[in-house]
Amino acid sequence: MPRIDVTQMPFGTLYSLLVNKAEKKGRTREEVDQVTAWLTGYAPAEIAQMEGSDLTYGDFFRSAPAMNPNRSLITGKVCGVRVEEIEDPLMREIRYLDKLVDELAKGKPMANILRT
Repeated sequence: MPRIDVTQMPFGTLYSLLVNKAEKKGRTREEVDQVTAWLTGYAPAEIAQMEGSDLTYGDFFRSAPAMNPNRSLITGKVCGVRVEEIEDPLMREIRYLDKLVDELAKGKPMANILRT
């Protein structure tokens, strides 16, 4: 079975999966936008605009205006892999967002998720 390159997938497709995951656990799109904005520096309106574009998931992260310097405080496992141990910088950024949405879905308070 060929390996799927998540960095080449459409941003809108993957972002909607993150939003759905959070919403199933009683969180909101606005909260997903908030953690995404915190991580990447994009404004929620920019995120919404990119959802409807042909931007790839990898390019979303490569073009991020201001990756949060506190993102290195994000630790733990996503899909059985510790995010802080991921060697590929782009994949680590992608997994940081996965971890933030996981924390959101698990009901963590926003202040804890944003490492404030």
